[in-house]
Amino acid sequence: MTDLVFADELPEEATTGRVKPIDPWVVMIVDDDPAVHQVTQLVMADFEFSGRRLQFLDAYSAAEGREILQSRGDIALILLDVVMESEHAGLDLARYIREELGNSFVRIVLRTGQPGQAPEEHVIKTYDINDYKEKTELTKRKLITVFYSALRSYRDIMIIEQSRQSLRRSIDAITRVYDSHNLRRFASAVLEQVAHLLGYEAQGLCASRISAYAASHMDGRLKVLAATSEYSRLLVDQEVESLPAQVREALDKALIEQQSYFEELCYVGYYRTSSGNESLLYMVFSEPVDEQARELLEIFCANVAITYESLLLREEIQDTQRSTVYIIGEAVEKRSKETGAHVRRVGELSALLAEAVGMTAGDVEFMRQASPLHDVGKIGIPDRVLNKPGKLDAEEWEVMQTHARIGFELLSKSDKRILQLGATIAYEHHERWDGLGYPRGLAGEQINVAGRIVALADVLDALVSKRCYKEAWNFDEALAYVREQAGKQFDPKLVQMLLDRLDLVRSIYERYPDN
Repeated sequence: MTDLVFADELPEEATTGRVKPIDPWVVMIVDDDPAVHQVTQLVMADFEFSGRRLQFLDAYSAAEGREILQSRGDIALILLDVVMESEHAGLDLARYIREELGNSFVRIVLRTGQPGQAPEEHVIKTYDINDYKEKTELTKRKLITVFYSALRSYRDIMIIEQSRQSLRRSIDAITRVYDSHNLRRFASAVLEQVAHLLGYEAQGLCASRISAYAASHMDGRLKVLAATSEYSRLLVDQEVESLPAQVREALDKALIEQQSYFEELCYVGYYRTSSGNESLLYMVFSEPVDEQARELLEIFCANVAITYESLLLREEIQDTQRSTVYIIGEAVEKRSKETGAHVRRVGELSALLAEAVGMTAGDVEFMRQASPLHDVGKIGIPDRVLNKPGKLDAEEWEVMQTHARIGFELLSKSDKRILQLGATIAYEHHERWDGLGYPRGLAGEQINVAGRIVALADVLDALVSKRCYKEAWNFDEALAYVREQAGKQFDPKLVQMLLDRLDLVRSIYERYPDN
């Protein structure tokens, strides 16, 4: 073994600022000489880079190094001897790390006391290592330089990798952001990654205060929209009042001054949209952030605010559309002297069955909104037929049957997806599985699944509801009828799905009772 020779101490470096204790850099020494381990750790005992100290792992052979590497993925730097249990044990380990483990992140510095065994030019060209040093040239100054260089490289590589993973998660999450509730989950996930993207340890939250136009969604108070793990409990109640005093004070200051501001380890971002909505971003960092990081934080705050506002506006439009559908459906039901709760229950039952057959969340919502229009064609049926208390005669029944076609013709004139679906439902919800329904006598899967679903939901609710021509059945009687008509009037698979979800069905009737 060649003795390590260390030069005089380097001049003491100035500290880079206050640092919150964080995980150390993990360095593994792989060398069969215990003295190398001891001297290296002694010399580097006070080393610190980017606010992090060192943690050493010791392996006295390449085989020990393999065992450690198989169980740990957080090693930043390996100081690797060449000659150990064999003349090329270190080189074989380097190849194992890169090719078999697929670890391209850890920095590998080859240290050899016998350079003739492994010529530098050949080794650098053949093996994926990051530096090559002869032990005789490793003075303390040069060893420190090696550590700075390797750890800086490892840090930057990991930032890129974390950014890549964050981008992948963000892109995946974007496809699920279709309402403000999902935006909260998405924004929280992105917020968790902001610190990693910037290369800082941080915790924080994003809060919003919505202007009067969206009062139906929020009452003008500041509420938490997104949060990292430390503040995640706030996503349940969303109330800023439960925040620590120093956080509330920081947010109040930004609201009063209506501008962002930085403190040494804290950033409070303020953004006001063109509609008057206000968003705040509160972040606490482990160390002071640079100008580039500050700019990215402000961009993040602005984009979350704009996206949230857009989703709230879209929800407002969807709520208006949903309300309009219910108003039309209820108007038809009231004309036929039936309760308006019928259309809401049919909508919820249809959504329940749509989910059961495997429709997407978007299609389930379309079913919920379109199914209340199933009887809109009754608007063209005369009162004498529509509200006749007794059984209809043949002529009257023929007139009543035309409501399916009338509803289809009314709704199919629109190119909007909900109304197109409503047209299909209106036309087919009186078709039967056995082909004996109307208006076209379709059978089985010739009937659109939306029509089959609403046929079942409509009849079940009609049975348990009072009508001008009958009294309400009790729930068990209605279920018995549905069971008996499986494979006749109704799709048997849908009947079974309904029966498998009776608790959910009953809960719909608890939420929407007849007035």
